[in-house]
Amino acid sequence: MTLACPLPAMNRRRSFRFTLPAWNDHILISWVFLRALGLIYLAAFASLGVQIEGLVGSRGILPLTEYLDQAHAALGAAAWWRLPTLFWLDAADATLQLACWAGALAALLVVLDRAVWLSLAVCYLLYLSLTTAGQVFTSFQWDLLLLEAGFLALFLSTRSAIVIGLYQFLIFRFMLMGGIVKLASGDPAWRHLTALNFHFETEPLPSPLAWQAHHLPGGVLEAATAAVLIIELLLPFLVWLPRPFRLGAAIGFIGLQAAIILTGNFAFFNLLTLALCLFLFEDRDLGLFVGPWLAGKRAALSRPASSMGHAGAGTLAVFVLTVCGTLIWLSGRHPPAPAPLHELARVASDFGIVNGYGPFAVMTTERREISIEGSRDGVTWAAYGFRYKPDATDKPLSWNIPHQPRLDWQFWFAALGDADNQPWLPRFSARLREGSRPVLALLGGNPFPDAPPRHVRASIYLYRYTTPEERARGGQIWRRERLGTYFEP
Repeated sequence: MTLACPLPAMNRRRSFRFTLPAWNDHILISWVFLRALGLIYLAAFASLGVQIEGLVGSRGILPLTEYLDQAHAALGAAAWWRLPTLFWLDAADATLQLACWAGALAALLVVLDRAVWLSLAVCYLLYLSLTTAGQVFTSFQWDLLLLEAGFLALFLSTRSAIVIGLYQFLIFRFMLMGGIVKLASGDPAWRHLTALNFHFETEPLPSPLAWQAHHLPGGVLEAATAAVLIIELLLPFLVWLPRPFRLGAAIGFIGLQAAIILTGNFAFFNLLTLALCLFLFEDRDLGLFVGPWLAGKRAALSRPASSMGHAGAGTLAVFVLTVCGTLIWLSGRHPPAPAPLHELARVASDFGIVNGYGPFAVMTTERREISIEGSRDGVTWAAYGFRYKPDATDKPLSWNIPHQPRLDWQFWFAALGDADNQPWLPRFSARLREGSRPVLALLGGNPFPDAPPRHVRASIYLYRYTTPEERARGGQIWRRERLGTYFEP
């Protein structure tokens, strides 16, 4: 099925020579992208809504009121600027919940194509506020990517092709930086093409297909590792070539993101990346999928950009390119950047407008898991259960995207180091001994339903996948070995 209103022939003729993106080629693409962005915002707000009190509420692990008080004591009035969040006005538990569900409502309005610009502005401001408030629990690359994509979305209403170019620049930067950090890290797993020999076993939250992927032949895993590097290091440059090449890049990016979704749980990260890939297509490419019913929508949205729209988009482009240039300057062995540029880059980072990316720079080669245990007498210990991260060796793997269980994720990072470098852990332990309901709600099982334990400790285990023979015999996914005590009672 083809689109009812074909693009002008001139657009088809120019598709095989280098051109800048044209707004008329991306009218429907932009509309579809905003619906996808609204769904991702909705998932992100809802996911935080069921966790926020346990993470940073008054009885949470890192209470927001204490964090803001300490920031104000250290920075004075500058703290309002350095930590941009509406919760400076009020950080009560009810306000945290209100922000999450108001953001979800605004995101739903974007999906329904109602009051879109205002709803996008609300989504951006509330998500910025929540990521600032979430401290260590909301410092993930996908949180930054959502903020940057959401801020750019505010300028799609200008109908300027410059904004389309900025989205293409974002997907270019994101993919290319993912490859560069892998090479720059010097990690032998990437250099020797063995990264995927470890990835499916050591990733934070494996999917039900991760066990099977881990047991693929070594040659297949090495070829897949090489494919990841090719996709991230070479295909991004096709973004700037004519349409057939851009489509090739899009297919490669989409294939990589689909493979990650099938084998791992990375919240809305890959879904958002897939949404960004829409800008590598043109409206004519949607005809096979959405049919002629969007033809009327395209006609309604095909108004030309105003001079003010172009000026606003152009100003944003200068800002983004200046910040990116400054970040490259700061990352190299150059003289210090001029103070105004340094400050500009800091502001862009604080507000999530321009960010650095680079997932999986260094491959984890062993899976260590922390088990939290409580006791009333200091002799008999019982382990708390987690909703998603591995604990019991026969616990089935699951998909949980686009939800992100942020405490489970934080424990994965904690297991990479020692307890002294995890300042949130003593607070978590104290909340368990208090029997904090919001914190217990983040867990999958509480072995002390009647009264909290007097003592809390943590053990650390080495986890490995079972072999096919072991799984066939006992059905277990993991085998584990206790390495010792992670922190004492």
